[in-house]
Order: sequence, then structure tokens, then C-alpha cells
Amino acid sequence: MHHSAAPLRRPCSAAAVARAAGVSTATVSYVMNGKPGVSEALRHRILTLAKEMGHRPRAGDDLPTPQRNRVIGLVVPNMINPMFSRWAHGVVEHAEESGHEVFLATSKEDPERLTRTVRALVARRVDGLILTSVPREDVGALSFLQTVRVPYVQLSRKSDFVPGDFVGVDDTTGAHQVMEHVLDHGLTRVATVIGPRTSSASAARERGFLAAAAAREVPVPPHWRISTSLDNLGGRRAAHELLEGGQQPDAVVCGSDEVAIGVMEYLLKHGVRTPEEVAVTGFDGLPHSRSELIGMTTVVQPQAEMAQCAFDLLQQRLNTPGTPYQSIILPHQWWSGRSCGCPSDPPHTQ
Repeated sequence: MHHSAAPLRRPCSAAAVARAAGVSTATVSYVMNGKPGVSEALRHRILTLAKEMGHRPRAGDDLPTPQRNRVIGLVVPNMINPMFSRWAHGVVEHAEESGHEVFLATSKEDPERLTRTVRALVARRVDGLILTSVPREDVGALSFLQTVRVPYVQLSRKSDFVPGDFVGVDDTTGAHQVMEHVLDHGLTRVATVIGPRTSSASAARERGFLAAAAAREVPVPPHWRISTSLDNLGGRRAAHELLEGGQQPDAVVCGSDEVAIGVMEYLLKHGVRTPEEVAVTGFDGLPHSRSELIGMTTVVQPQAEMAQCAFDLLQQRLNTPGTPYQSIILPHQWWSGRSCGCPSDPPHTQ
């Protein structure tokens, strides 16, 4: 016969509640001390289990909760590109909901600046960091964080050498889709413009573009494979390079919406019509890119969801530091505008 009353009268440790709930002892302590940062569903489950099991927090019963300052650091490449500011907005919004502050910094695509910035944020006692600007070959910044045991999550970009939690999209597949769509228009003189190749995301997008072109036996000459800064000016510089190079491409496939808009602006200024003379596509799916004003064909990253997922992953890492690293790939969407030569009405997703 099952008796449920007896356990209610026996002292029960936080560790026992943690085992029953499938969480860390620190998480139980966090909830029992009334601190925010745990989802309402999990908080309710832990409190219910603690009550059923007879756990009452008393001094000395629980393992000490690690001291948290409820501040996280966020490092982006720049704040000019709306893709980065939208991620920053998403992280700040989600952090505020659980009582966290966010220190925001930029790396300006400089690995040494990234390392200095990370050290400065750690010196200001952030609980953890979300990094959207990790170079592929980074060792310094992430190794430092591992040494000082400050958790981090890589958003969109990741290091090839130092492991860690990661949130992103399937950049290669998304880029493959864009190039295939452009080639379906019968365009064969195609240039590619991406961000810095030190970015794993930009490098993956370039691989996707070139693989799709190679599969159709469409050559992309080396001087039409341009890497530039991830902002409007970078797009204009790339377009200048393409127009000055002699033969004009009939399509420019870009690894960033903001870069693509820079390309379109430069072409317009120099009397080249888009898409009639040169088709242009992007990658990011920013709202203004998809507006009727611009009508860009692009790949839509789930911006708010990526920011929320990165924040949640960082909280998981703070609560259960010993767990295996996670790599979360969120689904992207295809957005067909008119910048590629498709009919202007109606824009649609596939």
C-alpha cells in the first residue's frame, strides 16, 4: 500500500528535490530563495515538488547559490547594421523580463578588441556573455572565459577551435536556396558579396552560394567573390568594385540585407536599374528590406527567437554549468520580393 503522508513530515534536502525535478541543486536554491531567472513553469514545478517532499529552506540545508549580479554582457560587431541592433533589442527585452540588465559592447570585427572587451565585461562582474562577433579562429576571448569560468553563448557566429553553446541558422542551406532562385531566372553572370570571411556565418553563406552555382555549372570568377564590411557602406564599396571591374554582373547575391541595400543604392546612383539590369538579393530578412519600398528577395532569420534562445541557453549554462554544449539551429524562411526579378505582387514565403 502506498503511503504519501509520511515523507511530508521528514526533512528533505534541496538535492533530493533537485533529483526529483531533474535540475541542479543550485536551481532549487534559486527558486526557494525567491530569485527570478527561472521560468514560471519550472518554478511552479520545483515549489510543488518541494512542498510534496517536505522541503523547507533552512540555513545550512542547501548548497549556497552562486552569487549573481543579474547582469549579462552582449557583444555585437557593430550597431550600424540593423540585424545586430535587432538581436540586441531581443536580448535586452528578454533579459528585462527576468530581471537582468545588459551591458552592450561592439567588437568592430577586431579579434584583439573582442578579447579586450570580453575582459572588461568580466571585470565588471557580468554573470555571462552572449557573443555575436566571435571570429572563426578565435582562441583568446573564449579561452579566457573558460579559464575564469564565465559562461558564454555564441549567436550566429562560432569559433572553429573553442567549443561552446551556439544558436544560429543553417547559413549554407539558406544561401544555396538564394543562389538557386537567382539561377532559375536564367542569370549566369553572378557576383557574390559577403561579410568578413572571419565570420563563420559569412563563410558558410559564401560556400552555399558557390556550391549552388557550381552544381549548375555557373562559374563565379574570383574577382566577383567579394568580402566587405557588414554595413551599407560595405555594400556600396562592393558595388563600386564590381562596376569598375569591366564586365557588369547581371546579379549580385549578398550575404546580408544591409550590404544588399548598399549595393542597390550604389547601382541606383549610377543609373543601373534593379532588377532590370542587375538583380540583387539579401540575407537576414529585416522588416524594412521586405517592405514594399525595397522589396528585397532574402532569407529571413528568426531574429527575436534567436535572441530569446541565446538568452535562455545562457541561463541554462549558469544554472547547470556541467552539461554538454548545445548547438541549436533554428529554421529560416524564404522571402521572395521583386529585387531578384520576380513579379512585385504579392511578396510571399515558401
